[in-house]
Amino acid sequence: MVSKLDFFWDVGSTNSYFALKFLKPLAAKYGVEISYRPLNLGYVFRHHNYVLMEEPKTKIDNRKIDLMRWARKYDLPFKLPTVFPIKTSRALRGSIAMRDWEFEAEYVEAIFDAYWEDGDNEIGEYASLRAIAARLGVDPDEFEAKAEGDIVRTAIIAETEQALAEGIFGAPIIRIEDQMYWGKDRMEFVEAHLAGAPV
Repeated sequence: MVSKLDFFWDVGSTNSYFALKFLKPLAAKYGVEISYRPLNLGYVFRHHNYVLMEEPKTKIDNRKIDLMRWARKYDLPFKLPTVFPIKTSRALRGSIAMRDWEFEAEYVEAIFDAYWEDGDNEIGEYASLRAIAARLGVDPDEFEAKAEGDIVRTAIIAETEQALAEGIFGAPIIRIEDQMYWGKDRMEFVEAHLAGAPV
């Protein structure tokens, strides 16, 4: 039986937003723990010489239309942000910092909701992140100090490098045992794996 899975994510990834929304109920259904694995997607893209915003305009325009289809189909309050892309390193470090308070899962969902539902274009800045920490009952000063500390700064670099070493090439990726499922549209395979069916 599967007891744990890895969820590789970056808050700047549209598909990570959808994947998280779909993954949480599946994990609850099968009693599986989600291990949140933040990674700096910008660094991963640079590592692979990929520039998202240099894709053909027609592809980018179609992606926006397609994302809204997904939002309507699954009745999610997803909105396209007015500022994209954004720098996410502070938000990512915040996730690691929140482990000390055991609020990582709640924090991750809160930052995704803030950016992709509430239109908070400042989610990469501490003004927004501190407010989320406060709502979770964490002292904002302590949260920011930890997120800015050398231990956490080193940790997010190490997490991203480790992900690359493990063959992670983007986000979202859900890893269950030795299998990787890339993107928001692999949940049928994810559920089959969790249910013990062949995939």
